[in-house]
Amino acid sequence: MALFVNHLSHIDVSLWCPAKGLIGCSWQVDAQLDGELGEDGMLFDFGEVKPWIKRTLDNGLDHTLLVPINAPGVEVTDCDEGICIRTASPYEMEVRGPAQAFSLLPWDNITLERVTRYLSAQLTEQRPKNVHNVTLVLKDECIDGAAYSYTHGLKRHLGNCQRIAHGHRSRLYIWQQQARQPALENHWAAWLDNRYLLEKADIESQIDGKLTCRYRSAQGTFSITLPQDRCCILPKPTTVENIALWLANNIAQHSGHKTLVQAFEGIDKGATAEALP
Repeated sequence: MALFVNHLSHIDVSLWCPAKGLIGCSWQVDAQLDGELGEDGMLFDFGEVKPWIKRTLDNGLDHTLLVPINAPGVEVTDCDEGICIRTASPYEMEVRGPAQAFSLLPWDNITLERVTRYLSAQLTEQRPKNVHNVTLVLKDECIDGAAYSYTHGLKRHLGNCQRIAHGHRSRLYIWQQQARQPALENHWAAWLDNRYLLEKADIESQIDGKLTCRYRSAQGTFSITLPQDRCCILPKPTTVENIALWLANNIAQHSGHKTLVQAFEGIDKGATAEALP
């Protein structure tokens, strides 16, 4: 007997890729529970399945930086902030923060299949007595059109968005003269793809082509150092509202047309903003 829940939740993370560097990801979560019916005729109450699984994801891997600690050039050490992670290729990065902001995984590369097996095993270990096995299915959102991945942190956020290196994979819609503009969508999505987005006020230094962003939030002190050409500096916090507004202003200025931007933060949520040239 199996119980399934599709579109149960979403996971938003960033991961370190030995080939591409920082990548923001948003995954849809489906779940299947295999087991035996209880005396109440149920395998597991639907009303409890979602909060149980979502609570496990929220308290674990979600909104963290996934680090393959066996990848070439990855070094993990203790530091005053908690954990320090350094990378060598495809570019040098150093990120520091409390331990709960990172998922250190004993792999040489992060893949969706490995993450799926890891989370399924974790939930199976915590299963209710009449559940024999929990299987998650993680999927990228199917996006027909422009999309980009980004990494950021929100120091004023009271939840896990304050972690300096979590991310999203997002759609991008741009309208001018009451019509979608696919060429503009593709151009700006390509420019933003796999960049680190930060608030100008959080810049600690810009030296020799490297930028260091540092801030203190409710969970602790965070910092990240990256090549400056991998960064996008916004004048305000990198909320999806401000991302949409920043894009609308820049596109309107460059094109000379009134512009409406619909920016997504991961799957099925986001903000719209409008700007005049």
